[in-house]
Amino acid sequence: MSTTDSPVVDSTDHVPPLTGRRIQICDTTLRDGSHSVRHQFSADDVATVSAGLNRAGVPMVEVTHGDGLGGSSFAYGFARCPDDELIRTARAQLTDSQLAALLLPGVGTIEHLRRAADQGLDVIRVATHCTEADIAAQHLTEGRELGLVTVGFLMMSHMLPPDRLAAQARVMADAGAQVVYVVDSAGALLPHQVSTRVAALRTALPPEVSVGMHAHNNLGSGVPNALAAAMAGADHLDGSCHGLGAGAGNAATEVLVAALDRCGAETGIATQALIDVAADDVARICAGNLPALDRTALLLGYCGIYSSFLLHARRAAQQYQVAEADIIRALGRHRPVGGQEDLIIDVAIALAQRRQPS
Repeated sequence: MSTTDSPVVDSTDHVPPLTGRRIQICDTTLRDGSHSVRHQFSADDVATVSAGLNRAGVPMVEVTHGDGLGGSSFAYGFARCPDDELIRTARAQLTDSQLAALLLPGVGTIEHLRRAADQGLDVIRVATHCTEADIAAQHLTEGRELGLVTVGFLMMSHMLPPDRLAAQARVMADAGAQVVYVVDSAGALLPHQVSTRVAALRTALPPEVSVGMHAHNNLGSGVPNALAAAMAGADHLDGSCHGLGAGAGNAATEVLVAALDRCGAETGIATQALIDVAADDVARICAGNLPALDRTALLLGYCGIYSSFLLHARRAAQQYQVAEADIIRALGRHRPVGGQEDLIIDVAIALAQRRQPS
């Protein structure tokens, strides 16, 4: 339950299902939310939002380019400010909250990791496709040697059944991950599917390794999926203010924390203060860029497509004069993974050629 708020509970309710459970929240507004503004957060934006999250008692705040350390590039889009500046800016505001960054091996490097640690990073979250956990080993090991909290991220977790996903989680734990996440990068999972995956990880991992959930909202299930994860044994949950993020966005942090209050969980977050940050600071900074569960975003979840493909698909649709929905449906037949953004152009060109008269 929050430090300052008491949830309203109907007299007909039984004991809330998460009573006494401590749930660690990581807010990803300033990382995953960067996708919503095409990675154009300024240093002032980062200072304002991170200060507000710190005041609200959010225990962990993630900051970098939307595609993690080293993501600012032609392939993923150039950020307005370099990661080093964003990390330093957030560090100055996060007097109580931990500072986290994401790293995708092959996008970010060991040198990026070391530089971020020098700027005051507390937590490194190393992300791989769900079948490639072994490529995180070097970065997780280096993170431990640098004294960071180490987290493994199994992206596109809908693409593996629970038992195989749990085996990949064990690879990350054996490499030094202290937390391993089920990551619904496509927003394709439903609560019962989240529950089985989280339960499988909880069974396969040693008790000292925690389980987390990162939920996207492409099927409208972001917050329900996060709650299902908590009830299945996850004690680390991600969100972003107003649900900012790739695709239709993430579980909204302020909604998730309010719901956890109602479930009896302990987050240490002042819920009203967090709602104010989302409604005032984040809404003002991101006016006109709040995520929407529109046709294309919904199709990402329905077809199981990586959420950060959304902006790339929209640009390709405009460039080649084809429908966004046609691109997403065609991608669904290819089952692409993160890092295969070039396939979007190939698909758009093929669709455009079909429209040409013979």
